[in-house]
Amino acid sequence: MPLDPPVPSSGRFTSLTEAITGTVDEHEAELVELRRDVHAHPELSWAEERTTELVQRRLEKAGWRITPMPGTGLLADLGDRGTRVALRADLDALPVPDETDDPWRSTVPGVAHGCGHDVHVAALVGAGLALARAEEAHGLGGRVRLIFQPAEEVVPGGAIRMMSAGAVDDAERIFALHCDPSIDAGQVGLRLGPLTSAADLLEVRLEGSGGHTSRPHLTGDLTYALAKVVTELPAVVSRRMDPRAGVSVVWGKIHAGSAFNVIPGTGVASGTVRILDAVAWSEAEDVVREVIQDLVRPYGVTAHIDYERGVPPVVNEPVAHRILHQAVLSILGERGHVVAPQSLGGEDFGWYLDQIPGAMFRLGIRTPGGPTYDLHQGDLRVDERAVAVGAKVLAGAAVGALALR
Repeated sequence: MPLDPPVPSSGRFTSLTEAITGTVDEHEAELVELRRDVHAHPELSWAEERTTELVQRRLEKAGWRITPMPGTGLLADLGDRGTRVALRADLDALPVPDETDDPWRSTVPGVAHGCGHDVHVAALVGAGLALARAEEAHGLGGRVRLIFQPAEEVVPGGAIRMMSAGAVDDAERIFALHCDPSIDAGQVGLRLGPLTSAADLLEVRLEGSGGHTSRPHLTGDLTYALAKVVTELPAVVSRRMDPRAGVSVVWGKIHAGSAFNVIPGTGVASGTVRILDAVAWSEAEDVVREVIQDLVRPYGVTAHIDYERGVPPVVNEPVAHRILHQAVLSILGERGHVVAPQSLGGEDFGWYLDQIPGAMFRLGIRTPGGPTYDLHQGDLRVDERAVAVGAKVLAGAAVGALALR
């Protein structure tokens, strides 16, 4: 479907985006070096101390007021009065080995930036440098807050702690980016409405008396019951919930027993429940619990269900989406964007959008004509020209939101 028309631009908006573009271009080499530094020294969720310190030092030098968060993460503020707009990046890496041979490959065994958060950090720092320069030269006409958030890669995610600290209490809108290795560097992906899905964690543990496989009628056939849960739950849920909600139940771990002729007394299956619709997300847990109990009842076993709500879907609000579109058109031109596909991946940016309107865009990181990598993999490679693109669009979204009246 075509994108909505952009918010009408003004001469002031154009001059600000030109200033932003010039500043980011001036600092591009520095931003790429920052990305490489963060990539070489990845830190897991809630342990992003070095990364937080790097960001704080650079933004303080540029004139931002810093509020450190307990542990890791920080808020950075610019401007004293008027509307506030927030921009967010996440700091943490993943527990995967770096399989690249780049000179800046991870120096931490078993830990790597396989989701591109190193790019997010460098891009938001770049946006901060550009906005500080624009404020000094032209005035932004409002306030900007940068949110450097820890622990996006764990459930329920660091966004909740940042919001509890007041990160978005008086912000009118919020914007963020996420790397996308299926989009070429130099382009961004935009989408109105649902962009990512809710992602919940599900563990089903069955208990029974156990016994010999020759006498299943004298015990609860737990393995058979577990197989029923694994195969039937996704099918039944798809019939119990609106198919337009995009509900997906997928298992990642299944275990029962240790011998071919023994019916075990315990078994477990763990997986995820992903949902594109926020209303359906609120209903999913009750439906899943009810269906599991119905499935195991005939087999004489007991089901213990651990259902942990993870993150809500990211749903891009129409005005915020149009602000992003305007920024992309002004900075990158007509060829600078593509329509981003919906993803069943989870993103805790959805928690912010539960509280205030905003939008996320997909940042292309694939070298044009080069291979397509995947996120959450140790071999992820990034076309580093994307860092400057991300910085410009984030800063452009901020000035566009502040220009909106």
